[in-house]
Parts: sequence; structure tokens; C-alpha cells
Amino acid sequence: MNPVTEHNELAHHLSETRGLAAEEVELLVLEVLNYFRESPEEFVRRRHRELQGAGLPNPEIFARISAEIPGRRFPARPVSMRQIRRMVYG
Repeated sequence: MNPVTEHNELAHHLSETRGLAAEEVELLVLEVLNYFRESPEEFVRRRHRELQGAGLPNPEIFARISAEIPGRRFPARPVSMRQIRRMVYG
């Protein structure tokens, strides 16, 4: 089933309140749904790449990711810096 059809009420609300075309709403809803499907491991790897690309050293990256995880929408267990390092490097 198309994820947008499962969220017709949201799509309709966005279209009505923001004056967005149906195509724009479909893309927006799909983007939001994909964002919230990210697993903790995917989040850690993505954030590591982003922060590494910004030139931060790993100890600072691991500390920042550790602080960000509890604020994510997925239910995350507490993750140590060692576990973060293992998610990144295997």
C-alpha cells in the first residue's frame, strides 16, 4: 500500500492549511515518513558522516551523538561511546 494513502488525513490537512498541490503534499509526506523510519544504527552512521564531514574529531562526534539519541523519535536504549564507535566501524 502507498504510504501516502495511509495518511490521507495528514495529506488533506497539509493541502488545505498550506495551499500545497497534491504532488507537493505527497512528496512532503513521503519525506517525513522516510525521516522517521531511520533506525538508531542508521542515525548514528548518518550523523557520524555529517559531523566528520564538518571536521569534528571522533571523541566529540561520539559525545554529540550520545546526547542526540534520546531526543530522537525512535525508542533508543542508552548507548555508550564504545557502542557508537562499533556502529560506525563495525
